Amino acid sequence: MKRIDQLLAYAAQIDSPTAQLDAELLLAFVLDKPRSYLYTWPEKTVSEQQSAAFMMLFERRQRGEPVAYLLGRQGFWTLDLQVAEHTLIPRADTELLVEAALQLADAQSALQVLDLGTGTGALALALASERAQWTVTGVDRIESAVALAQSNQRQLQLNNVTFLPSSWFSALAGQCYDLIISNPPYIADNDPHLQRGDVRFEPLSALVSGPDGLDDLRLIIAQAPAYLSANGWLLLEHGFDQASAVRELLQQAGFVDVSSRRDLSKHERISLGRLPSLS
Repeated sequence: MKRIDQLLAYAAQIDSPTAQLDAELLLAFVLDKPRSYLYTWPEKTVSEQQSAAFMMLFERRQRGEPVAYLLGRQGFWTLDLQVAEHTLIPRADTELLVEAALQLADAQSALQVLDLGTGTGALALALASERAQWTVTGVDRIESAVALAQSNQRQLQLNNVTFLPSSWFSALAGQCYDLIISNPPYIADNDPHLQRGDVRFEPLSALVSGPDGLDDLRLIIAQAPAYLSANGWLLLEHGFDQASAVRELLQQAGFVDVSSRRDLSKHERISLGRLPSLS
């Protein structure tokens, strides 16, 4: 029988820049313990069944499978979310959209908010958790993603958010929102990064958007004004080298106060604009 410290030392061989963290997360998951337990009791022995389960996960991680899919969970903002292989894994950079949305609006305003391409529901749920007075809607064209987002909602017991199937705005005729937010697909279909890292295992439909990666961003920007209230905001995540193109698209669509914000790596990761009042 192996000890905790022996398993962690072995699993640190994972070919990943976060090998030690990966090993800790996988072993803590198998033992159903917090990560702190691993270093409080490093000499504890692990049962043969637990050791076998850990080694199976370790081997899958060695083949490149994302830890979030192996655990079925991923942290985002202050939330612990269920994830599945038919949805994009929520990432820390996307929290920049949440920060920007919270900064734009008066904390006491009762806003109508839309999250396009909600996936796990990460953005919608983060905003709903921070602003109980907001009414948040999340949509996704993939019904299994909608079901997953609804499951996350029930787990978090958030009553001010609703999820429904819609391909972008297709099921939202007549609706009007004060704020629209989206992390759409924005990778070019021939981008070599699609063959590297975690994205190899994520659904292409959540990643790829035409030859320049801007197809979905163009559609959203063109159609959003019909669903935004006067002075409503559109906030979009995009690729690290797409900010200039997205700002231009926003300006061409009539948005004002257009700007971009940088992520943790100092890349311009999100762009936003306001739909002006007609008066």
